[in-house]
Amino acid sequence: MAGALALSLTACGGDDSKGNDDSKGSSSPSATTATVTLPRLNGATLEVAAVWTGAEQANFKKVLAEFEKRTGAKVKFVPAQDPIINFLGSKIAGGKPPDIAMLPQPGAIKQAVDKGWAKPIGAEGQAELGENYSQGWQDIGKVGGKQYGVYYKAANKSLIWYNTKVFENAGAAEPKTWDELLTTAQTVYDSGVTPFSVGGADGWTLTDWFENVYLSQAGPEKYDQLAQHKIKWTDPSVKDALTALAQIWGKKDYVAGGAKGALQTEFPESVTQAFTGGDQPKAGMVFEGDFAQVNIGQTKAKVGTDAKVFPFPAVGGDSPVVSGGDAAVILKDSEAAQALATFLASPDAATIQAKLGGYLSPNKNVPNSAYPNAVQQKMAKALIDAGDDFRFDMSDQAPQAFGGTPGKGEWKALQDFLKNPADVAGTQARLEADAAKAYGN
Repeated sequence: MAGALALSLTACGGDDSKGNDDSKGSSSPSATTATVTLPRLNGATLEVAAVWTGAEQANFKKVLAEFEKRTGAKVKFVPAQDPIINFLGSKIAGGKPPDIAMLPQPGAIKQAVDKGWAKPIGAEGQAELGENYSQGWQDIGKVGGKQYGVYYKAANKSLIWYNTKVFENAGAAEPKTWDELLTTAQTVYDSGVTPFSVGGADGWTLTDWFENVYLSQAGPEKYDQLAQHKIKWTDPSVKDALTALAQIWGKKDYVAGGAKGALQTEFPESVTQAFTGGDQPKAGMVFEGDFAQVNIGQTKAKVGTDAKVFPFPAVGGDSPVVSGGDAAVILKDSEAAQALATFLASPDAATIQAKLGGYLSPNKNVPNSAYPNAVQQKMAKALIDAGDDFRFDMSDQAPQAFGGTPGKGEWKALQDFLKNPADVAGTQARLEADAAKAYGN
């Protein structure tokens, strides 16, 4: 199960590969060789809703601009709020749904289908998916055997980033197992630096911690069962994962700011504070996905030299491979909406955003050289090489009330656990009560 993602990701960044033949021969992020046929849509207007902000939103707008150029359609980006299902519900109730929504959870796709909002992907879009995606990535976008989602963006959520100066000063090495991670953490602590930065103000970061530990320790079969609530959160396997997490979350001075400080730290700050402050940052390591590069880019640290990354260590027999992603789902069926979904399933669209950085695509026909540095190229290759040998983010598969709502469900239960890591049984009981309510069983 560890497979392709469990590889060294510490190559130096910065060696832009635009000169390679398969980089489309252009340094312009929006210039790609057309491989997908799109209709002329002069006069058509579309709205696309997503929760993306900042650079992520700006880069996606460049992709939409290319679609406009090729088809003559006009596309407006609509900023959404979490939970996006609630946002869409209010838009639909008002009679003004966007044409397409970028949904970050398979559970949200199922909700959109169950509510009668989502429209199936047409033949052209399905053909692009079949050409460019592994079966696993196609299946995640299906509900009841029908294709409703096009996974445009992916995430490798099994990474720990570290400050190279801190590791060098401490004499710390990249760990491959959980026990080695604990040893590395102690080595960093003994050097005078807090080992971990945790963005506990955002509950989703804590679910990612849990999922990596649980997948590696309990294995993929149990992971699938828990994701579907076929086993209870009171299962001994959950106890084992929470007990392992407590070895870090409950260790005095292992988390920057302690539990109280971590619960007030949002994800972007959890990343930047590990790479600011010279030889004495607030923490030496931060766990999260490839997208942390965007936040590292807001500091003076350079990915591949000042900031390096290693795969989440094996807690059980194998290192975990946890992925996430965002899927385009059609809410207002039209020729233009289907054309945009088809475009987003093509390597053309993903290559544009890949060149801009801070993005990974599950599209296997995006040239690896499109990614702007060696670290990101390795992460992209690892994601594609994993094929179907990965597991999708568990909380993203759950009903949004349990797995994707601030202050509720799994997010809240794990925030409470971060505050009191000794309360394993109580945390399990709360998780099970909330899951049973959300899943309806």
